[in-house]
Amino acid sequence: MPFTGVPETITASDGTPVNAVRGLLDMIARLVTDYEPTQLVACWDDDWRPSWRVDLIPSYKAHRVTSAVADGVDVEEAPAGLIAQLPVIRDVLAALNISVIGAAHHEADDVIGSLASQANVPVDVVTGDRDLFQLIDDDRNVRVLYTARGMSGLEVLTDATLVNKYEVSPRQYVDYAVLRGDSSDGLPGVGGIGEKTAVKLLQEFGDLEGIISAADDPSSSLSPSVRAKISGSADYLAVAPDVVNVVQDLSLGTLNADIRTLDSEHLEEINRLATEWSLGGSVKRVLRALRSVQDQG
Repeated sequence: MPFTGVPETITASDGTPVNAVRGLLDMIARLVTDYEPTQLVACWDDDWRPSWRVDLIPSYKAHRVTSAVADGVDVEEAPAGLIAQLPVIRDVLAALNISVIGAAHHEADDVIGSLASQANVPVDVVTGDRDLFQLIDDDRNVRVLYTARGMSGLEVLTDATLVNKYEVSPRQYVDYAVLRGDSSDGLPGVGGIGEKTAVKLLQEFGDLEGIISAADDPSSSLSPSVRAKISGSADYLAVAPDVVNVVQDLSLGTLNADIRTLDSEHLEEINRLATEWSLGGSVKRVLRALRSVQDQG
């Protein structure tokens, strides 16, 4: 979500911050202009901390839970300014005829994973989440457009660029994440094994199963200290891949993701929202980009 990149001082006439709304619109305009997609989907967290993942690793995203828990359901701690903009974002995306897809008991990553794996067209996954690197697949024309450094530093990641950047393949990325851990998700990792050691182990033994087998084999080349670390984390390693792997087989029904279908009704509504929420130039830029795609279609 493009929240921190746009000043919160950007507000509507009633004082409601609209920086995330405008940031998202500008991101869509830039992506549509640069990559000329014909289909576009926004994926939503219906459940940002699914219980089935927490049951496997209780620390999963635990540090993000607010002290106010509603009806026994974990509530994600998020800036009030961002929360206030979520309904506006939904309204704006609907007015632009951009589908918003979520799935019960699953995160947006699982929806993205299912869409990418089931698509019969080339897919660009736009994300700042490294876990989705596991979806990169040159054979299926699935790339990641990595936004962690902002749109000005957008990285296009393929099989080759991922290997060049992290020294692991997309097929190894889950095991890499499991070994090194991820504090942003409350994933502890294997104590004493950081990124460099994780890469070295995967390069030597291929995958997590090979590393565990080497730890169980006294004749393997694994050092005694690493062997002890792997063996000591057996319980964690047995469940962590299921937490990190994104779901790729969700049934999401019939999806109309064509962005070449803006009609007068949509235009009337987006212009109304632009006036109500002071979205000005951001709406003009996204409409210009979408019209360009329509003209090419």
